[in-house]
Amino acid sequence: MRATRRFSQAISEGDSISVLAEVGDAAEARRADADGAGGIVVRGRLDRAATELPLLWRAPGEARDAQTAEADAYLVVVADVRDDEGRLELLHHNALELGLDCVVEARSEEDLEQALEQVDPEIFLLSANGDLDRVLELLPDVPAGKLAIADAAGASAEDVAELERAGFDAVIVAAGDLAGLAGGGAS
Repeated sequence: MRATRRFSQAISEGDSISVLAEVGDAAEARRADADGAGGIVVRGRLDRAATELPLLWRAPGEARDAQTAEADAYLVVVADVRDDEGRLELLHHNALELGLDCVVEARSEEDLEQALEQVDPEIFLLSANGDLDRVLELLPDVPAGKLAIADAAGASAEDVAELERAGFDAVIVAAGDLAGLAGGGAS
């Protein structure tokens, strides 16, 4: 385990919402690090030397792929495993066994209910295809004490402030949007 880069610790520390930058390459990761990102989100391999920030693996594949990529957290999308009996539990268990934080993405109340019944995750990613109001509607269904991340590519500084007021611990934005948000007090 890489205790110095634990994902859950990074997004739960501090007084403000953590801004996570979704990057496509090492140059974007370095820029996001310099712009004040609290973590990095990737959909594929990243030269880990580009940043020491915690890394969320949002790419297809198994938890072992995330571990090989030196990620700190692995994402499981409830909608992708809904019809596969036991798959959510297996993916969640495998991630934790490998020392990764497991982030469970929920896009609906049904996803949240299934995740809570089957694995009771510590970290949720609430996603609604860019619909910020829908993401905000899902938050009250996340139990107290759990970490909540909003998927909000294209979010403005005002949007990030609204998410923080609502109680989100972190928000995922596109790497190119980070510089405008880092000055707003988010980390």
